Amino acid sequence: MVVIVGIAGSGKSTFAGARFAPTEILSSDAFRAMVADDEADQSASVDAFAMLHAALRFRLRRGRLSVLDATNVEEWSRRELLDIAARERRPAVAIVLDLSMEVCLKRLSRRGVRPVPAHAVRRQQRELHRSLPTLAQEGFAAVHVIGSAEEAGGTTIERTTGPSAVRNEMPRRNRARRDDARSSNRHRNA
Repeated sequence: MVVIVGIAGSGKSTFAGARFAPTEILSSDAFRAMVADDEADQSASVDAFAMLHAALRFRLRRGRLSVLDATNVEEWSRRELLDIAARERRPAVAIVLDLSMEVCLKRLSRRGVRPVPAHAVRRQQRELHRSLPTLAQEGFAAVHVIGSAEEAGGTTIERTTGPSAVRNEMPRRNRARRDDARSSNRHRNA
């Protein structure tokens, strides 16, 4: 699981879209659009995140790379994601886009379609900067902080697979159920 962390306008969707397959990206905006036909409709967020979390569980259970494209600046929202990854026994990595407020506000002003109020962006940045010192202790296998648009543009993603990244826990659970069934049959036959 890759959790992209950044304030509105920091380029999370652009960053993810350039480095990951569309099927790997779970975007809060896309799920809001599914729920309410409007990706900016914040009143749809509860339902949108319920769907996003369900999709995340299914993908992780199947051992599929899942990239979370949302602000993820609050500790409690990252905790929910890390809990899902832990239940599915999958590692989590954070990529933090810590771009300047000026860059983000300039980008947002050009967006036009989905204006985000400056006070909301400032609150997101306060939350992000409050989290940065302790982000590594939250349970991420790695935390990568990108501090500028130039650095973000030049960042490449190297995919590696290790035993914990590729092991699918489903076969072991199925094996346990099969063993339980055999044990029950033995008791009936005895």
